[in-house]
Amino acid sequence: MDKSEDILSLNRDEMGAWMQRQGWPRYRGNQLFGALWRQRAATYEQISSWPKELRQTMSERAPFYRLQAVTVQKDRDGTRKILARLWDGQQVEIVVLPHNYGYSVCVSSQVGCNMGCKFCASGILKRTRNLTAGEMLDQVRLANDLISPEDRIISRVDLMGIGEPLDNYDNVIRFIKVAHDSQGFNLGYRHFTVSTSGLVPDIYRLAREHLPITLAVSLHAPNDALRSRLMPVNKAYPIDRLIAASKFYFEETGRRVSFEYALLAGINDSGEMAHQLADLLQGLSCHVNLIPWNPVPEHPFQPSQKKLVEEFQRIVQNRGISCTIRKEMGQDIEAACGQLRRREEELLSP
Repeated sequence: MDKSEDILSLNRDEMGAWMQRQGWPRYRGNQLFGALWRQRAATYEQISSWPKELRQTMSERAPFYRLQAVTVQKDRDGTRKILARLWDGQQVEIVVLPHNYGYSVCVSSQVGCNMGCKFCASGILKRTRNLTAGEMLDQVRLANDLISPEDRIISRVDLMGIGEPLDNYDNVIRFIKVAHDSQGFNLGYRHFTVSTSGLVPDIYRLAREHLPITLAVSLHAPNDALRSRLMPVNKAYPIDRLIAASKFYFEETGRRVSFEYALLAGINDSGEMAHQLADLLQGLSCHVNLIPWNPVPEHPFQPSQKKLVEEFQRIVQNRGISCTIRKEMGQDIEAACGQLRRREEELLSP
């Protein structure tokens, strides 16, 4: 499909201009935009404000594909994990999480991932392609469809699913801006979090967008030797450059940076590592999010004991740095991102 006909990826102005080029009034584009994202129309036929002729013409001229849920798992705590099929048969995972303020959705940005982090399930299946903005938007639409029987809608988006968001930069920014539109999902920029393994040039680029979104840096180690062992990206962008980029992000946006730190037993969970982390982050407006690691059969690590996680938190907090332990959710439904897709593809392989 030509980019000009990738209807789901167009912003509202582009959609109006596209409709105008097809010989229809521009306002029909605004109606289409609202129908796709506010009303979540599955087909052109469901756009009741359009005449039959227009619905038929658009079905022939610019067909669109809605993500299809292949599998939906639900945990006792209300977490849902969706395996969704794309138009070309590829699959991505979407996680819908309940909170006291409502629901958030964890969106995938790529099919597979090339970052090669040694503890991550997502990278076991290498990147096949980037997702379009429309495919990311449709993940939010699918999540909204799932919770609509509860009369709820998604109120927060975390780009923390499969893939490295900043490795798909342009589509991610387009996705955020369209989702922010008042006629789209009407999500405030502060309700978005973009995660990165540490693509330093793109952190600077994101900072210069001056969008008040949260940046979450996957750190997972307080020194270069260990981080390079766990995360190959560190060889290209070592920690000192990553911290400098994080400081710049705060200075440009006024948004404190979140550092993600998955605790691996005997690897990065010692008191010494906690002090190294505190030393590293001194003077930076930030928050540390400690993550109890979800075991992945293909990787040799084990999760840290609860008492060590709590001691790690205590040390970091006592050094004056905000630090919390992420609540464990979805424990009954292959919680590590990428596991559901991996299992499904293994079942389908000869």
